[in-house]
Amino acid sequence: MSVVEERIVARKLKQIEMENDETLKLDWVTVGFFSIIHALALLAPWFFSWAALGVTLLMHWLFGSIGICLGYHRLLSHRSFRVPRWLEYLVALLGTLALQGGPIFWVAGHRLHHAYTEDEYQDPYSARRGFWWSHMLWLLYPRKEFFDYNQYQSYAPDLARNPFYRWLNSYYLLLQFPLGLLLYAWGGVPFVIYGVCVRAVMLWHSTWLINSATHKWGYRTFVINDNSRNLWWAAILTYGEGWHNNHHAYPKVAKAGWRWWEIDMTWWVIYLLKRLNLARMVQMPPVE
Repeated sequence: MSVVEERIVARKLKQIEMENDETLKLDWVTVGFFSIIHALALLAPWFFSWAALGVTLLMHWLFGSIGICLGYHRLLSHRSFRVPRWLEYLVALLGTLALQGGPIFWVAGHRLHHAYTEDEYQDPYSARRGFWWSHMLWLLYPRKEFFDYNQYQSYAPDLARNPFYRWLNSYYLLLQFPLGLLLYAWGGVPFVIYGVCVRAVMLWHSTWLINSATHKWGYRTFVINDNSRNLWWAAILTYGEGWHNNHHAYPKVAKAGWRWWEIDMTWWVIYLLKRLNLARMVQMPPVE
């Protein structure tokens, strides 16, 4: 196929994608789900206790830093390091409890984000479509190729072949019920409000900021073909993920914060696992 023919095919594919994009519809089930969790989180002042707040912060770190940042992101999406299978399954389970989708869905979407960064039709949460699209609207106006298991699983075949990851991907939502029962037995309704709803809302928006804010504000250490940036306050909220320009320049490197002042709490855990001989093949930044 000649260069001209390739351009014609690409133009036709783009036209088809744009036509499909015009038919996007608001998913009211998803809107209702997010609205209910946000509404329940707003009840927090009436159920406040320092213990409940402590549960929120603990689970935000456990499910966010360990489950999502270390597990879903640096381990499963990029294979920046390796751990024993039992530990990999454990951190994947913690990521599932974060309520951000199953591991196959999350990893497939993130790999597409890196393969087609900021492409308006192939990046699920392209920043070129605006702040709010990349922050959360991509979830409310779902495109079939990103949300239909039979389509997105091809971008995470290593996980899709594994029965445990297929099970987590199918039942991640139901796992919130035993978590809620455990929290209720531990501290009653306040622990459920804070440990499930407040924690979920805080973790959602902090994670989504990496899709939106770090493609809009911050500084660039590396000149690359996208607008990813290093944003210090997003890094604090996401345990190091906010050093996004570093990550996009070297996505397989396990360490997101490279300079001494670029705090990366998730890396601290990976480093500890390495010292305990639980993490191996840890990908480090290149030596200048």
